[in-house]
Amino acid sequence: MKIYKNIIFDLGGVILTIDYSKTIEAFGNIGIQESKILYSKSNQTSLFDELEKGRITDQEFITTIRSKTKTAVTDDQIRDAWNALLIGLPDENIRILKELKKNHRLFLLSNTNSIHEQAYRKMIVDQCGTFIFDDLFEKMYLSHQIHMRKPDAEIFHHVLTDSQLNINETCFIDDSLQHVQGAQSVNLPAFHLKDDLVSFANSFIN
Repeated sequence: MKIYKNIIFDLGGVILTIDYSKTIEAFGNIGIQESKILYSKSNQTSLFDELEKGRITDQEFITTIRSKTKTAVTDDQIRDAWNALLIGLPDENIRILKELKKNHRLFLLSNTNSIHEQAYRKMIVDQCGTFIFDDLFEKMYLSHQIHMRKPDAEIFHHVLTDSQLNINETCFIDDSLQHVQGAQSVNLPAFHLKDDLVSFANSFIN
């Protein structure tokens, strides 16, 4: 495999272990059925797009979700259900990122939101004693902060321009095929992660 100097990683499903079914199940447990929210890796409604682009507040999101159920659910119940998909950060992923960082510039590019960010930051600090991403990645690009999201071409152009990355020396890794195709549409080399990160990333270690 070609050796790339710069590697841009997706977060959920690549670095963090996530399970969308856990959030769908948790919403169901508080009276909000999957058919009402339509949230998954490949399909989500405009409400989630707006949240991930930082165009609505956390409270606006929670209030809208509450309106989809006739039960008296609290803010915390909705927040907990929304965060249920966050499973954890495998120790092996930390190890492989530390190894990759010896010879590569590492970046993070994630479709995320402030509710999830607060949750996974706490999860990682509880596990590692610090928010280790600050040491592992040169820069994190979070959709809700930069008001763009994958697979739109503009977000890939933004990352490349902002960090002054040579596109021929850079690659992108994501577990979502549509996001991989979005990167490829701007001629950014991209790889679809189908298995675990460690097995895939070993090919980058020189």
